[in-house]
Amino acid sequence: MADISRRFGWRHLRSAPTSHIRHHKNGRPAHDGVGLSFWFQPLSAALSEVPVNDRELAMAFHARTADFQDVTVQATVTYRISEPGSAADRLDFSIDPDTGIWRGDPLEQLSTLLTETAQQHALDVLARTELAAALADGVAAVRERIAAGLAAESRLPATGIEVVAVRVVAIRPEPEVERALRTPARERIQQEADRATYERRAVAVERERTIAENELASRIELARREEQLVEQRGTNTRREAEEEAAADAVRTEAEAARTVRLAQAEAEAARVSGEAKAGAQAAWLQVHGEADAATLHALAATRLAENLPRIDSLTLSPDMLTTLLDRLGRGERP
Repeated sequence: MADISRRFGWRHLRSAPTSHIRHHKNGRPAHDGVGLSFWFQPLSAALSEVPVNDRELAMAFHARTADFQDVTVQATVTYRISEPGSAADRLDFSIDPDTGIWRGDPLEQLSTLLTETAQQHALDVLARTELAAALADGVAAVRERIAAGLAAESRLPATGIEVVAVRVVAIRPEPEVERALRTPARERIQQEADRATYERRAVAVERERTIAENELASRIELARREEQLVEQRGTNTRREAEEEAAADAVRTEAEAARTVRLAQAEAEAARVSGEAKAGAQAAWLQVHGEADAATLHALAATRLAENLPRIDSLTLSPDMLTTLLDRLGRGERP
């Protein structure tokens, strides 16, 4: 929109670099160009503003396929007004000299022209295409057909419109049909997921079986080693018992031999001692047999004295002493 300001009954217009301005004064061209800025009198001026930048036109319309299925086409057409003079001649781009606002709605007319033209060509393509093909390859076919149809439309160049690009965003069926079409794919995906789940479970079961077999083999090996350990312990115990029995036998034999030797030694000692005692007794008897009576009496008294109990004191009365002396004087034994 042009920027118009007021000064003492005059108007000053300043346009954007993307706007083409046409100014007629009293029916004659006064200014014609892009990005103009000038003074004018509102009562004698006729102004037009044509945008020359690229503009995006989004459109959505319904179509029917060859198998009578309703689809929605979403597309975008990029266009620009390459001939602003022709557009200003064919469409009403005049603006109010006081406000700079379009008196009509020229862009709406351009949108209607482009939308109906594009829709006509899209409907023509989809009417001969089944739903499955339209959903699979319809986007490219519709885009090419719309671009070719707009390029061949004679009214657009006459109006000064140039189509820059055509894009078809999507072709969608009705929600119920879309859900029905998604069902087989979802079922295949679910089947693949189930198959993957079953395979994962089978692998898990196989791994668990392998682990169980390994544990069982480990237990069997452990039991076998424990059996070997028990056998080895029994062998060791038996060997220890045999060694202890052999040692006890050796000790017993040694003790018996020692006892025999001790008994023999004691018997020999007893024999020698007995012989010595017999020899001493014989010698003693021989000596006593050769001694006289007085000597034997003395020895007997000595032996008696040795065997008598201890006498701490002896009391001799005068009568006993007189009797003893009297006997000794007569040569008698006391």
